Amino acid sequence: MNIRRVVVTGMGTINPCGHNAKETWDNLVNGVSGAAPITRFDASNFKTQFACEVKDYDANKYFDRKELRKHDFYSQFAMISADEAIADSKLDLENMDRDRVGVIWGAGIGGLQTFVDEIGSWATGDGQPRFSPFFIPKMIANIAAGHISIKYNLRGPNFTTVSACASSTHAIVDAVNYIRLGYADAMVTGGSEAAIDEAGVGGFNSMKAISTRNDDPKAASRPFDKDRDGFVMAEGGAALILEEYEHAKARGANIYAEIIGVGLNADAHHMTAPHPEGEGAKKVMMMAMNDAGVKLEDVDHINTHGTSTGLGDVAEPKAIVATFGEHAYKLKINSTKSMTGHLLGAAGALESMATILALRDQVIPPTINFNELDPEIDPKLQFVFNKAEKADIKIAMTNNFGFGGHNATILFKKAE
Repeated sequence: MNIRRVVVTGMGTINPCGHNAKETWDNLVNGVSGAAPITRFDASNFKTQFACEVKDYDANKYFDRKELRKHDFYSQFAMISADEAIADSKLDLENMDRDRVGVIWGAGIGGLQTFVDEIGSWATGDGQPRFSPFFIPKMIANIAAGHISIKYNLRGPNFTTVSACASSTHAIVDAVNYIRLGYADAMVTGGSEAAIDEAGVGGFNSMKAISTRNDDPKAASRPFDKDRDGFVMAEGGAALILEEYEHAKARGANIYAEIIGVGLNADAHHMTAPHPEGEGAKKVMMMAMNDAGVKLEDVDHINTHGTSTGLGDVAEPKAIVATFGEHAYKLKINSTKSMTGHLLGAAGALESMATILALRDQVIPPTINFNELDPEIDPKLQFVFNKAEKADIKIAMTNNFGFGGHNATILFKKAE
């Protein structure tokens, strides 16, 4: 079978570090943290009182009042990201077969704020079931993909991937494969999440998964640091436009990077914890490299899952050493979650964007807030700590792992 090549021709985002791709990239390179006290609700009674919210967000700048009634925060972020990516790609949709342009979106939770608002209103009311007719369609995790397709009349493959923190990475992988196999010529893909509310923060607090560093929020996300105490919740969205290479080339599109390999597997180990030796992570990275047909020594950079959690930040470096052997010590390794926080189901899309821009500009954003390496992590690994580094990188990898043991890896190649 002739496997078609897939390239990235557009990007868009709104997240704690920026309202578009350029602003985000500038802040990532400069090591700017998106963490701050929570403004979305009164968090004074919660163990964690800060998060990485989208700053200065005014939905009325993007949607009219009628449209807003249809959108939870997570689908607002999806639409904003997709709009920027489609405009950036300069896709000529009017002259394309829209049956061959699809949308595959990722969301780990979906419309949690809508659920909290509706159930809260009912629970504190008079007991009568007065629910909004928009309750269900705003809440369901697949609706963002539907909204994007409806706005642009995209009639190709359309669905949502739900795999916790690997959701948008899975979405991108699925979009790659639909193009590779000839079912589509272009795909809008990525992910969004908006779970910074009472239920989201309270739920993760009860698991002891998120940082409680309330006295210094900006320093709370500290992947691989000895004193990390959990991840920092974040919200936002990120979108990529993927195209079949010849299709993009024929229209003279700007090609950011090529996606040359993907991997998907499961830990089959624990509901929330990664395999302690990173067995699933090791295998999924190898799958992506085998899919790309590259050697271990061809990979130059890894944007890790790196959440700032106790178990995950030890398991992933172990997997990198086990996978790459001596070459592991030549890789440039970072975690942009140190700045963006953890966007849950949208993390993979935003980190894919950061990895692509690292290839384009030959600069690796830092892992900020680093003081001392966890003693369980191999000190010979070349982490990019606290300050961005220029680097000669041609092939770069990004990893994402989700509750339930879901693992996904994407391998990007610098545009020719």
